[in-house]
Amino acid sequence: MRLHFSAIHAIFSATLVALGAAGTAAHAQATDPGVRHAAADNGPPLPLAGLTADELAFFQDGSARFSSVKVVVSPTGDNSGLGPRFNSNQCSSCHLQPFVGGSSPALNPLPAVASADGATNSVPWFITPNGPIREARFVASNGVPDGGVHNLFVITGRSDAAGCNIAQPDFEPSGNGLTGQGGNRNIVFRIPTPVLGAGLIEAIPDSAILANARANAAVKRRSGVWGHPNAHLGGNTNRSANDGTITRFGWKAQNKSLLLFSGEAYNVEMGISNLLFPQERDETAACQAGNLTPNDTSTFASATPAGVLSDMEAFADFMRMLAPPMPAPPSDSSQHGSDLFTSVGCALCHTPALQTGAAVADGDEGAPSAALSNQQARLFSDLLVHHMGTGLADGITQGAAGPDEFRTAPLWGVGQRTFFLHDGRTSNLIHAIRFHGSEGSEANHVVQNFFELSTHEQQDLINFLRSL
Repeated sequence: MRLHFSAIHAIFSATLVALGAAGTAAHAQATDPGVRHAAADNGPPLPLAGLTADELAFFQDGSARFSSVKVVVSPTGDNSGLGPRFNSNQCSSCHLQPFVGGSSPALNPLPAVASADGATNSVPWFITPNGPIREARFVASNGVPDGGVHNLFVITGRSDAAGCNIAQPDFEPSGNGLTGQGGNRNIVFRIPTPVLGAGLIEAIPDSAILANARANAAVKRRSGVWGHPNAHLGGNTNRSANDGTITRFGWKAQNKSLLLFSGEAYNVEMGISNLLFPQERDETAACQAGNLTPNDTSTFASATPAGVLSDMEAFADFMRMLAPPMPAPPSDSSQHGSDLFTSVGCALCHTPALQTGAAVADGDEGAPSAALSNQQARLFSDLLVHHMGTGLADGITQGAAGPDEFRTAPLWGVGQRTFFLHDGRTSNLIHAIRFHGSEGSEANHVVQNFFELSTHEQQDLINFLRSL
């Protein structure tokens, strides 16, 4: 017998009170075994299999730059100037779990970044040593909708930023630093999305995404699952601000390509202007340190083809040719959990695999890349955005993704992640499943199905997720 959502929600709410923290249904006794630590799960980041020598050279160049630490004034004359406002000083600091290219690490590097080179930043309340890296967005500013990123740190006080004297944003009042909950109601958070296997995601044709969205339509509707691309495919309205094709990167699938993802992150997260985002986010004259705008451009001061590229392009190459996460060897439990994953309805949104088309990578524009083309990407996502209800709503609209809509998070590599959901509020997969259920969520029936499983079945499904 199926319970009405209000009854399920009451069970969940009562359990939360009993546990004193975000929890799960009262009868659920399965446990999340935590981050997988098999020997094969250690780094370094690996390139896609089958890259050509040229593609591999671009990958290696991008990998080195992805981990390089940026400063305001480079002793080598590099024009890439950190700040004036920024969140971190290297790409890999945010994408480090379980290795470079992954997600937010268990040991947060941002407290050290806050004071690097003499900076006088305070560490915001929602950045804790054992909590996730968080990007802060304001829902509104001065009474009007905002939604933009408000950087955590400034270069004031740094030894390479003499004369700069700008202040950090005010993030008070504070709440629970670990979960990010209960503080300033105008601030919402995002944690880093993994970029492992991102080139395969970029290579999936729009037609494959749309065909998958139409598949099993009757079953999806009976379960309350709809979903749509973050794009307007027709008419004269293109709120994605790109070209009307399907955007697919970011928590709300707001970015079209890895190059756009890279350029935006370079400017928003590190304050480094580039060919896609050529203006400084803060143009205070005393804080430019003589760096020209845009900071990051292509250059001819290199003896190698890859070295000519801008950092932004090199980052994109690294992500494009980065191998996807490797699953653990299957066990009887995880194999049974895989079957349950489908039967309870998780796969209605977390599509196990989508096929890539013919795609070109840097190195040879005259032929498809064998490493990227016609591959099965086992990403466990439909790349659509779905209503996730009042419990997860962040109040921000990006493109065609509304205030409670989020992209189906790809689950490949989830077994090796420390923090879950867009704001990193939990490290427990069972809690993350519970948070999928709230008023207006397309996942309510699926969440109900999970909690109606026996304890043993729930455990098998969790073990399957941790095997990915």
